[in-house]
Amino acid sequence: MLETSARLLRLLSLLQARRDWPGAILADRLGVSERTVRRDVDRLRDLGYPVESTRGTDGGYRLVAGTAMPPLLLDDDEAVAVAIGLRAAAGVTGVEEAAERAAAKLEQVLPSRLRRRVGAVQAYTEPVPPDRPGPAVDPAVLSVLAAACRDRERLRFDYRGHDGSSGVRLAEPYRLVSWGRRWYLVAWDVDRDDWRTFRVDRIAPRTPTGPRFPPRDPPEGGAAAYVARGVSSAAWRHHARVLVHAPAEVVAARINPAVGVVEDVDGHTCVLVTGADTVNSLAVHLGLLDLDFEVTGPPDLVDHLRALTARYARATAKAAGAEAAASAAGSG
Repeated sequence: MLETSARLLRLLSLLQARRDWPGAILADRLGVSERTVRRDVDRLRDLGYPVESTRGTDGGYRLVAGTAMPPLLLDDDEAVAVAIGLRAAAGVTGVEEAAERAAAKLEQVLPSRLRRRVGAVQAYTEPVPPDRPGPAVDPAVLSVLAAACRDRERLRFDYRGHDGSSGVRLAEPYRLVSWGRRWYLVAWDVDRDDWRTFRVDRIAPRTPTGPRFPPRDPPEGGAAAYVARGVSSAAWRHHARVLVHAPAEVVAARINPAVGVVEDVDGHTCVLVTGADTVNSLAVHLGLLDLDFEVTGPPDLVDHLRALTARYARATAKAAGAEAAASAAGSG
């Protein structure tokens, strides 16, 4: 049987692992009676952990949110994951200071064996620096937007466009998406009657939020795919509509949402709307489909694919000749 202090830690770990625990199962896990479990729960409550009792035939216990944040109990892997995650979050403009403070507090209380694990990951990891720092995002704005998404409340906000112009927008917020070092709000633009993506660092919410709105179908592929398509296509130098001889669902399963959009044609063919910064990258994307396709434009892509066709034909010319000679010798 576990000693009382060790048993309390084990009980706290179990309560943090899932929402509801029947008392009988907790007693079995700890190797004690249900009466002892009740006493241990009371001890946790005295220490500031808000443990709630549930009634019924399977009555038990759950750890709920309280008015203060008591110490968390993390196992080794959880503690290392949180420490590494906080250090990664320190690279996000707008929350870096808070993440650095939290990481420093956590690492200060980590056992030496865990500090060594965290330190090794940090010392032997080299992040690729961004071309330029990401725009600062106010954590308070993120909180307002997230709450409006959760509560389905209309938002009025001042929005600064990429050209520096400003205007008031009315939108029904759906999701926040983190892409690289930027945050985006995916929302239904009420005035434009369509889905739109807004850079969070350009949003200044007006309070209070508006009335609640009914849910609507999300953009095709979901919020993350919608942002990926928009961000990627804005950066593409070359665009193409490619007819692929395969069902739309087959093609969609083979591409990253950031690579393009698949449009169904007749159940046997579809159109892939795609693009890339170079025609060479575009040709690589098409080759990775491993499917038959037809390209009619742009001219640069057509010319590049013709050049590749000729190059691959030359690459296999000797093999084709050797096969022909072997076949002639065998027939003779």
